[in-house]
Amino acid sequence: MRVPVPHSKIRADQQQATVTPLELFFDLVFVFALTQVTAFMAHELSWMGLLRGVLIIALLWWAWTGWAWLANVVSAEEPEIKLAILVGMSAMFVLALCIPEAFEDAPGGLDGPVVLALCYLLFRLCHFGMFMFIAQEDAGLRGQLVRFAPSVVGSTIVLLIAAQFEGATQTGLWMLALVVDYVGTALGGASGWRLPAPGHFSERHGLITIVALGESIVAIGVGVAELPISLPIVIASGLGLVLASAMWWAYFDVSALLGEHALANEPVETRPRLGRNAFSFAHLPLIIGIVLVALGLKKVLEYVADTEHHTLLDPLKGPGLVALVGGLALYLLAHVVFKRLTVHSWSYIRLGTAGALLLSIPLLGKLPAIAELAVAATLLVICLVVESVVHAETRRQIRAELSHH
Repeated sequence: MRVPVPHSKIRADQQQATVTPLELFFDLVFVFALTQVTAFMAHELSWMGLLRGVLIIALLWWAWTGWAWLANVVSAEEPEIKLAILVGMSAMFVLALCIPEAFEDAPGGLDGPVVLALCYLLFRLCHFGMFMFIAQEDAGLRGQLVRFAPSVVGSTIVLLIAAQFEGATQTGLWMLALVVDYVGTALGGASGWRLPAPGHFSERHGLITIVALGESIVAIGVGVAELPISLPIVIASGLGLVLASAMWWAYFDVSALLGEHALANEPVETRPRLGRNAFSFAHLPLIIGIVLVALGLKKVLEYVADTEHHTLLDPLKGPGLVALVGGLALYLLAHVVFKRLTVHSWSYIRLGTAGALLLSIPLLGKLPAIAELAVAATLLVICLVVESVVHAETRRQIRAELSHH
């Protein structure tokens, strides 16, 4: 691997770095975008709406993760990077505003799907252009970016074409655009990417996970904020907070430590591949799972609070139930994959819990919504309690080693 020259802006290998305030500021736009996606799926809850919401999350994630790589290669404190991040934020914010019209243009104004596609293009070009600028002194990184370029251009072209269609054709073209992004990047290999600050990279993904989990808490409160407080609302909100807290614990008590430990100990030559697979790819279903759970929580609180249209005995069914329980199962399965990629072992406890959640969906459809939430939260808490006993020594050793480093 070529060592950067003294005046290069590229970080030196093994350099420790922390996430900057500007990067956290950048993530605030992502918070808003996730809130928009949850509202988009909740507006007219259907299987198609659920699928389209997942596609939007995948688009947002790929837009975000590229900047995590850029700010790892070069500090976000560099003036050029600051400017690029602020321009990218502006494009992402307008894209987030377009999410309600991502597939169906509203009457009047600009064409929503076209504006969204153009914002995505601007966001990607800003990221790609800055990456090429800092790669001037690194032939390996330049070569990687050349192999990366077709997916950047191809996906946005397909997205622009999708804006000219409606219905299933439009949704199919969105799926194709994401295939071009994700598969195109995978086919381009990882040998030329640089990941000089593993601590920064794992911290960056941890913080964006907190951002996504924050959407779960927002979903609990927004739906009932203007309604008179009642005992069912208090109970449902409490259960929702228990579930969100357990999801936080599942990531930060074990998974985040394993990921940081593995990335820090991975050889420099193969670290980008691990970062791409375990973080850029494997964190996508994790984030999707969180947002789906947020949607399910939003619907449970809606059922509990809206006494004019629902009773306390009404169950979540169909897409709403799958979002809550299936989203939680997906979240746990993403953890299983993440652990497999980082420490090359299987998390059988989480795998079993995810299986139990999926198998319980037909039975839960007969219970009141608040009981469905209680069962989901209970299963996750039991999973974490068992893990805390079984893996107590491993957790202690990893914490001690990370603290030493």
